[in-house]
Amino acid sequence: MSETLLTVVAEMSAQPGKEEALRQALMACIEPTRAEEGCVQYDLHESTVQPGHFVFYENWTSAEALARHLATPHLAQLKCLVPQLVEGEPRILTFRRIA
Repeated sequence: MSETLLTVVAEMSAQPGKEEALRQALMACIEPTRAEEGCVQYDLHESTVQPGHFVFYENWTSAEALARHLATPHLAQLKCLVPQLVEGEPRILTFRRIA
């Protein structure tokens, strides 16, 4: 694995009653993102104990690939929906592999 590999963990919870709408908005990003150059892994998870609580687990080949992803039309569309669907602000953490 490349030492430049970046891991992103993005966590968010749906506003009450908006769980399915958020699930569908997040699912719409899966296919186009997985087709992006530099995307190694892009998986969406939902809590088994808190429906509507989602986590993206992502791996990117470089910071440049991640930056390109953040500028895509499908992510821009998702960002527009976040205030209507997500409770609070999404929590987004970026990591680099060390072992």
